Amino acid sequence: MPGGAILLVDDDDAIRVVVAQALRRAGHSVRSASSIAELDRELAASRPDVLLTDVVLPDGDGIDVTQRLSREMPELPVIVLSARNTLSTAVRANEAGAYDYLPKPFDLDTLTKTVSAALARRRELAPVAVDSDDASLPLIGRSPAMQEVYRIIARVVSNDLTVLVSGESGTGKELVARAIHDLGRRRAAPFVAINMAAIPRDLIEAELFGYERGAFTGAAQRTAGRFEQAEGGTLFLDEIGDMPIEAQTRLLRVLQSGEFTTVGGARIMRANVRIVAATNRELQQAVANGQFREDLYYRLNVVPIELPALRERREDIAILARHFLERAADAGLPRKVLNEQAVTLLRDHDWPGNVRQLENLMRRLAALSRDDQISAGEVAAMLGQAGGHPASVLPDVGLETAVRAFIDRLAKCDPRSLDDGTLYDRLLSEVERPLIEVMLARHGGNQLRASRAIGLNRNTLRKRLDTLGIDPARRPPAPETR
Repeated sequence: MPGGAILLVDDDDAIRVVVAQALRRAGHSVRSASSIAELDRELAASRPDVLLTDVVLPDGDGIDVTQRLSREMPELPVIVLSARNTLSTAVRANEAGAYDYLPKPFDLDTLTKTVSAALARRRELAPVAVDSDDASLPLIGRSPAMQEVYRIIARVVSNDLTVLVSGESGTGKELVARAIHDLGRRRAAPFVAINMAAIPRDLIEAELFGYERGAFTGAAQRTAGRFEQAEGGTLFLDEIGDMPIEAQTRLLRVLQSGEFTTVGGARIMRANVRIVAATNRELQQAVANGQFREDLYYRLNVVPIELPALRERREDIAILARHFLERAADAGLPRKVLNEQAVTLLRDHDWPGNVRQLENLMRRLAALSRDDQISAGEVAAMLGQAGGHPASVLPDVGLETAVRAFIDRLAKCDPRSLDDGTLYDRLLSEVERPLIEVMLARHGGNQLRASRAIGLNRNTLRKRLDTLGIDPARRPPAPETR
């Protein structure tokens, strides 16, 4: 595919240089601007094939510019770039008519592929009016894993395609369903949720489709099912993988025909709902095992959304924890904050119960912590009670945290060392010495075994021992006990 004329708008000189180089390597010609005023002058001179724009510009908002250009130049694909990695930003970009939204920092290969796709075809999305801001939206997090979730949500809120949300228990699958409903054109109608795992097998059809008086023992009056209750809105089918096979057949017919009858009834009714389903099971494996209908799986899996586990989005843990403490305070519990060591401990935990476990922990800490500031010791104790780390053991803070602490310490004690070009060597020496000493001790001073374990050539290890002044026969000091 031939290259295109690209116009890049960003007030960060470094980003403009890096992006321009990547796009030129891909065969595109690139012009750049650092403000909306410069953008307008460039557009007046010649129209590009694709526009890339940041959101925060010195003289305005890039999404507002995108909305204006979508009216004035509907054939111009606009790709929005932003360091404000929130669901609100992704949705606003989609509403404004952007071809795509890429959160910073983005992968340059992804950017060049997106530009090539924008050159190949035009995007047609109906805008959806949204009055909400981030504070009122149910999903929180700015990690790359959540950015992909936001991008998919932004693309489906303007249509009625069926969505299948998958992920471990406690990752927030219902929150995704609610976001799709609340941001979409059906938001004024009901959002109705039903947990397929919580309903007895013989009552699932009655729950979904309703029943007539006398349809079965105990049916004293006509009762509307969830399809009727959700009329015009969204029906969320949670734990769809636990639906009995016979009920799957009835649901498939409704999805195919858009019609259903109540249990014991004869009148055909139209189903006017958007379906969002969710599961923590591997449905493809269930299909292979004959436990889930293949045709129903494909009917539900029109737009798949895979929710990451909390351990796969550790950069969001601090934001989530503080959010849950604020919610606890709004509910009447004492207002608490986390100290930095507590935040580090939370980030290092594996969270088998995911976001739900973190929320429950924050509520317990808000209720039971003695001080206004929650300490790492209190977090460790709570995690120990919940089956995590033993209460008496404070987990390792991790290498990343140690590096950050090392740099912070230099900034306070020797700030010039952060600018004199020695930082890389200083940091490596801090890590290299204990690594070599510990591995030598582990292998009884045997340099050959230690070099193999570390991944160094034996001669290289000998040189590093001489350079660092390490005696291979000397055991390193035992770590301090706190």
